[in-house]
Amino acid sequence: MERRSSGTHRQHRLSMRISGLPCREGRLCGHPTHDPDYHRGWRRPILLAPPSHSKLRRYTLHTLEQAAVFLVASVLLVPLFRRLGLGAVLGYLCAGMLIGPWGFALIGEVKATLQFAEFGVVLLLFLVGLELQPSRLWTLRRPVFGLGGAQVALTAAIIGAVALGLGLSWRASLVAGFALAMSSTALVLAALAERQQLGARHGRDAFAVLLFQDLSVIPLLALLPLLAEAKADGDGLGWVPAIKGLLAIATVVAGSRLVVRPALKFIARHGGREMFTAAALLLVIGAALAMESIGLSMSLGAFLAGVLLADSEFRHELEADIEPFKGLLLGLFFIAVGMSANLELLWQRPFLVVGLALGLMTLKYLAMLVIARVARAQFDPAQRLAVALAQGGEFAFVLFSAASPAVLEPQTAQLLVLVVTLSMLLSPPLIELHGRWLARWNARHATPEFDTIDSPANPVIIAGYGRMGQIVSRVLRMCDLPFTALEASYQQVDFVRRFGSNKVFYGDASRLELLQAAKAGEARLFVLAIDDVEASVKTAAVVRRHFPDLPIVARARNRVHVHRLRDLGVVVIYRETFRTSLDMAHQALLRLGFGVAAAGRAVALFRQHDEEQLDTQYAFHHDEAQLMQSAKEAAEQLRELFESDAVGALSAWKKPQPPRS
Repeated sequence: MERRSSGTHRQHRLSMRISGLPCREGRLCGHPTHDPDYHRGWRRPILLAPPSHSKLRRYTLHTLEQAAVFLVASVLLVPLFRRLGLGAVLGYLCAGMLIGPWGFALIGEVKATLQFAEFGVVLLLFLVGLELQPSRLWTLRRPVFGLGGAQVALTAAIIGAVALGLGLSWRASLVAGFALAMSSTALVLAALAERQQLGARHGRDAFAVLLFQDLSVIPLLALLPLLAEAKADGDGLGWVPAIKGLLAIATVVAGSRLVVRPALKFIARHGGREMFTAAALLLVIGAALAMESIGLSMSLGAFLAGVLLADSEFRHELEADIEPFKGLLLGLFFIAVGMSANLELLWQRPFLVVGLALGLMTLKYLAMLVIARVARAQFDPAQRLAVALAQGGEFAFVLFSAASPAVLEPQTAQLLVLVVTLSMLLSPPLIELHGRWLARWNARHATPEFDTIDSPANPVIIAGYGRMGQIVSRVLRMCDLPFTALEASYQQVDFVRRFGSNKVFYGDASRLELLQAAKAGEARLFVLAIDDVEASVKTAAVVRRHFPDLPIVARARNRVHVHRLRDLGVVVIYRETFRTSLDMAHQALLRLGFGVAAAGRAVALFRQHDEEQLDTQYAFHHDEAQLMQSAKEAAEQLRELFESDAVGALSAWKKPQPPRS
């Protein structure tokens, strides 16, 4: 017989803690080291007896008891929080707080639960990668990389500077800055969807910012192991892990193209639905383990695998297979985060925690408001966007968990988890209260309602009473032709009324009810003189659709505007600066010594060529590359036309003599 090894026993105890199963000295658990004979100092030499049914039943009951506690807490709290408009994430967090060691202490294995549930984050980032189609990202490039990049960079820089000032290391400040710059994707999108604001300006901008935040988590997760190694070495970032990371990324990319797609095709054809689900999980686990084996984040591997399969034919099937696992494990992750939240710290230092949460929300609100206003957003959508993104986000929990204790001290991480959680709890009621306040503010400062048109039918309707509209109306008034003018700017209407013009009505000419009130069906001419291109095109579309027999004389700002109006069937179009520019060119030629006939001939030749070119380019105006090629060819044709012109305009130029001294 052989004496017991204390090292073997400690290893078994450690494995039991990691798996989440209780293992105490003297309690039978099925392991040979917990056999009664073993605790008397001896163990069997070779043959290990399988655990008895009673021991297995005790394992199973303990695991089922834990699962029951998790499920009961989730089923009770998550629907309640959703009903209150607080979101599922906060429901999971509060469930974890209740059942964890700082609550009723129903579950004690917090670390083991968190380690297992982190796989939910891996699955989440795999699905984020699947959603990241290059074509979709390119379409949203301006709001995503413009607004989103500015929000993350500015907020992280300010918070990082504050953290440095409070005594954190530069590595911890970097992590804290970027982690606290994140906002809650689940909470914000749910709040906007509930208020039917996802399609509004601030809803679209919020989605773009959240998308960039999700993307920015990936490089930071990849950077955390390098920061941890640099901290351990006491110098800068190591080059060896970086090179390993690049090689691993290249391996994942090559493996996805050469191995994964053919394998998925084979399994989809011959393996059945359950085997495809197993293959999908194996793909995520394999990519995650490949990154972890070299010291990088598992989430990075899963994200890369998702991106590389985003444009494959298996994208939707992979999403459907992974989604249930992701939902359950991600919920378990947030429960584990709630279990690890140090509520005693909140009771001991409530003013610090609440003050940091309010300070974080105020800082993020101001930073996003400044960025939105610089991006020329109006006051209302800029305010709503800033308030919606003012809280911390679920990815902050992921980053704090990954950074502690290697980069971030555990006490600091616990404090920041509490701050983010409190900010998320405060966000839904704050969004609601801010919406009510903004509604009252808008009611006090709202523009007046559109005028009621009670004048008789007039032969001419002028849409847009700016520079061109006013000149047209003055000529019509001189000829004693009655008209009805519509202007969408109430400041402009108020200005012209002070000069005695009572035929101008405040209203949006693209609204059908306003056109009907102006009796557009009885008019003989519609003058489209609106300055804004989008409003002009929208108005022309409404008139052509509902009053097809009403002729339109339109003003266009540029060639693109002309093409868009022609698409709607508008024929008579005047470019607002074209004729004035030709008159200026004619005058310039005369003052440079050209004869009257030569100057007139040159201008007429250019006008004819430009109008012909405008007609030619209309056939392919949706093709930017062909338009650019056509413009180059037109310039060459114009030069050749002038050189071969019989009038000899260029030869008629008399070089001016230098002034006499």
